[in-house]
Amino acid sequence: MSDNNPLKTNNLKLVERQYLLPFILITSLFALWGFANDITNPMVAAFQTVMELSAAKASLVQFAFYGGYATMAIPAALFIRKFSYKKGILLGLALYAVGAFLFIPAANYQKFSYFCFSLYILTFGLAFLETTASPFILSLGRKENATRRLNLAQSFNPMGSLCGMSVASLIVLPNLLSDQRDAAGNIIFPTLSEAEKASIRLHDLAVIRDPYVAIGLIVLIMFIVIALVKMPDTTGAGEKQNSVRQTLSNLWHNKVYREGVFTQVFYVAAQIMTWTFIIQYADNLGINKATAQNYNIVAMILFLCGRFISTFLMKYVNGRKLLAIFGIGAGLCALGAVLIVGMPGLYCLVGISIFMSLMFPTIYGIALENVSLQDSSLGAAFLVMAIVGGALMPPLQGMIIDQGTLFGHPAVNVSYALPLLCFVVVTLYGIRSYRRTL
Repeated sequence: MSDNNPLKTNNLKLVERQYLLPFILITSLFALWGFANDITNPMVAAFQTVMELSAAKASLVQFAFYGGYATMAIPAALFIRKFSYKKGILLGLALYAVGAFLFIPAANYQKFSYFCFSLYILTFGLAFLETTASPFILSLGRKENATRRLNLAQSFNPMGSLCGMSVASLIVLPNLLSDQRDAAGNIIFPTLSEAEKASIRLHDLAVIRDPYVAIGLIVLIMFIVIALVKMPDTTGAGEKQNSVRQTLSNLWHNKVYREGVFTQVFYVAAQIMTWTFIIQYADNLGINKATAQNYNIVAMILFLCGRFISTFLMKYVNGRKLLAIFGIGAGLCALGAVLIVGMPGLYCLVGISIFMSLMFPTIYGIALENVSLQDSSLGAAFLVMAIVGGALMPPLQGMIIDQGTLFGHPAVNVSYALPLLCFVVVTLYGIRSYRRTL
């Protein structure tokens, strides 16, 4: 097993020389979808203002974004089973670019539904990339340290996320005319005439559009580079493949895997809820969107630091035990965000990120650890489909936030009871999977 006895795996080479270039190229993809994830989160607040939407309706951005994962993960896995990891990656990059370029007509027509559709197509590409990249990284070397290798690769995901957040914070949000405020801190946009609103809306949607077009061009460059580089075939080509029915049966009867998929749904929901509504949480304290986004950036820096720290700690501490410990830490921070009204509550909310850092790749690695090579592509697909948690729960949190006040407490604070529940599920998975190794 990959990390049952970490002291025995300390001296194993994490990435062998023959896999180094593929590892670097595939790891760069983690940054690409990190950018897409985290430039999109603050767009919920941006669309809420410029399109004059409720928090619940604006959060349909997340429903479209993460719904694309649920739609395309299984087709991506079947494609990989028939062809190869490399072809799956190339198709994913192509779909990513198409979705990004669809922001051009979406901005021209000024339809919220068109933006949601663009994100839906874009995440078809991300589903291919995530279904492909993570099991590919796991396969590039020894099984004993595969989970650590995936944690290292995933450490570059928040670098892309930081770039996305920085673009949102420094380029998009400060240039939104719809977020201008009066001396009392109130947004002026709703008080303007329809003609003034139309002019501002045209400007602001172009500001939102441009970063997606730019990342689409970068994705095309990556498509060309990866198309030209030879990749090792680690899909088990040439070996007898299990039928889809047999694979599904194997996965279903693997209790650690089955519980891992369930846990991943709750983890992704917690992550997306935590980051998406930091802006609304800060807004309740009188902080404007551009300033509030800086707290998202601090959260991502903590997340990035936590990834490297946890990758190091897994040399000496069982990953399952770390998962449980970090789950408890995240739960305590979420409880602080619920109960404390004011800046200390916001600090607790930001602090959740350092504990979330190891969760996705560790749950992923534990779940796939005893899944055979023949079953790994479909196994990875269901773990990617678990990202649908990010589509289902943010609208529910948005509905809670729209209440304004609940039980005499700000509703935005109360809404963080949902991530708290999710971290309880993650902690229990860490404990249960650790006990199975004893």
